[in-house]
Amino acid sequence: MPEFSVPSAQVIQVDTRGAVILGEDSPATRDSRGIYLPNHIEPVSHIAVDIGGSLAKVVYFTRSTSSPQAHPSSPSTPGFFDKVDGALTPLALDTSPETDMTRVNSLLQRRAAVNHFPGGSLNFERFETESIDDCTDFICQLIDRSARINRVSVAEMRRSVKIMATGGGAYRYYDILRTRTGVDVTLEAEMDCLITGLNFITLIPNEVYYFSDDLIRSVRAPQPTTSFLPASPTQEPLERPSPNPPQYQVAFAAPPTPSNPHLPCLVVNIGSGVSILRVDASGQFERVSGSALGGGTLWGLLSLLTGATSFDEMLALSERGDHSKVDMLVGDIYGNESGTDKLGLKANVIASSFGKVFKKGKGVERGNFAPEDISRSLLYAISNNIGHIAYMNAEKYGLKRIYFGGCFIRGHATTIATLSYAIRFWSKGSMRAMFLRHEGFLGSIGAWIKNIDQSAQTSPSSPTGSPSPPSPNAPTPSTHSAPLFVPPEN
Repeated sequence: MPEFSVPSAQVIQVDTRGAVILGEDSPATRDSRGIYLPNHIEPVSHIAVDIGGSLAKVVYFTRSTSSPQAHPSSPSTPGFFDKVDGALTPLALDTSPETDMTRVNSLLQRRAAVNHFPGGSLNFERFETESIDDCTDFICQLIDRSARINRVSVAEMRRSVKIMATGGGAYRYYDILRTRTGVDVTLEAEMDCLITGLNFITLIPNEVYYFSDDLIRSVRAPQPTTSFLPASPTQEPLERPSPNPPQYQVAFAAPPTPSNPHLPCLVVNIGSGVSILRVDASGQFERVSGSALGGGTLWGLLSLLTGATSFDEMLALSERGDHSKVDMLVGDIYGNESGTDKLGLKANVIASSFGKVFKKGKGVERGNFAPEDISRSLLYAISNNIGHIAYMNAEKYGLKRIYFGGCFIRGHATTIATLSYAIRFWSKGSMRAMFLRHEGFLGSIGAWIKNIDQSAQTSPSSPTGSPSPPSPNAPTPSTHSAPLFVPPEN
């Protein structure tokens, strides 16, 4: 079987001018809103899927006969567009066979007519990995619908589409993807896709956000997009991290420019487990650390300890919980303020996560601990631990910017606040935690983006076959490179 090769840097051809994030159907889909690309007019002939230990994330591009309806923006809230259903439009169905020169001429003609074409939408879906059939059924339905809209047979549509698969589950479910969808499947290196996805998604306006240095008492609407403001060391002592950290104003970071780059950085991807990557200014990256205590840990333990059956339900439980009914606090040990003052810690600081459980006595039923309190305690314990590990790695490699990704975050305010404040506290305000509105889709975005350039250069008259899946044990270099992105000219 062929092994992975390190890709050479290339310019991605997706036109992000005027890109906007579409509206959400519900709070549960806040991290999977589509992105409308009004100026991207090139056909796209592939679907990307990132299959992890818990979730399978799908990314695909569709074009529609109508533009999504825009909603106005305010000085503090970015505008958004409604979601529009569309269809895949493979290159093979969009044009007739062309020579290199005629393909360039067609490209120029399509770009000249951009005002008469509504562009298209980058779409995001996720499924539980244990229900992988739901994922393949969705892909089949997408292909069937696209065939009807393009007025071709399903067989012809399948020949024109391919699946780019990444993540550990891409190996496990490779044969299932091919046989159930009837589409060729190509595998992509997981970490390479992760960084490629980050490089692209930072170009989308109102995608990247962070907590500024402005302390607030209550959460308000995010501030307008601004150039990224580097963190500045704080002169005043900060409260120790807790499940109820001080609240800071949210701000959106402007897309990167040569004078305001997003690299170098640390990338912390929190899925079932945690992967931590160091990325230098040129895009070279290396996996430097990780942890087995991640989203799978939270999901697994809360499945045992509560009646919750989904990750979103567990997050909802945590919102209503009181961790102090489960966690042992410093005040529970010292008993009064005079003792904690001498220690230099406040009485409400956690001394031991879940420390009160064993003190309740052997005769106490587990049901005496509310699911909400258990969820709150465990969510904080895992989130704060990840934040501390991230800080130590950033400190080791001299990095000031830390991007957090992965479906563990799910746009959840408590998780985001915990991670952000952990970085602020341990770095004394010298580092900045950065977050993404599509944090769980970096790998699938990367797999989709990496093949845009390849699709544009492949003539429909000479299709390329899919290689056999690379060996999971194939050696890979410790340092890799991902495609770098050049922001489009205005």
